[in-house]
Amino acid sequence: MAETDLTEGDFTDSPEPFRLFAQWLNDASKSEINDANGVALATVDTDGMPDVRMVLLKGFDEQGFVFYTNFESAKGREILATMKAAMCFHWKSLRRQVRVRGPVEIVSDAEADAYYATRPRGSRIGAWASKQSRPLESRFALEKAVAEYTARHAIGEIPRPKHWSGFRIVPQQIEFWHDRPFRLHDRIVFTRASDGGWDKERLYP
Repeated sequence: MAETDLTEGDFTDSPEPFRLFAQWLNDASKSEINDANGVALATVDTDGMPDVRMVLLKGFDEQGFVFYTNFESAKGREILATMKAAMCFHWKSLRRQVRVRGPVEIVSDAEADAYYATRPRGSRIGAWASKQSRPLESRFALEKAVAEYTARHAIGEIPRPKHWSGFRIVPQQIEFWHDRPFRLHDRIVFTRASDGGWDKERLYP
């Protein structure tokens, strides 16, 4: 694919979404104050009630968008029940937004182990100590659990808990939005085609 400069004025010319997303994320890493990879993750519970929270994107490629979590957390249970989710990136400094939605798959054990090994030691301890999303009787109880697991894994590597791994949203649709004057924004949506490629269309703002 020929190299082009996908600037603000011509991002709508992009023939596929992943290279455009990579550039936008790179731009955001230079302009956002904190966590350019922060993204709102939407799921639904067993009653169909929507749920949303911020997570950190930890990887992406043409297979999809990856984040990690405790599978026993609220988001973990909700995703495992439906195997569907959506994401929304909002980079205020750039006046840009990207929406992603599609089915979800669990990353391989090798992928999860490799990422877990890169986490700070305290974060790996936290993955064992926190019963994420469940009632906590006191801050002391959490600190006690951290101390216990720290002592238990004082020497050597800290194994990845079996209930902690990654999800990959396999996008069926990716929409790029850019602010324009008078709310006449640019919106381009890529939809997965039956042949595995992408159909693209412009939307009214």
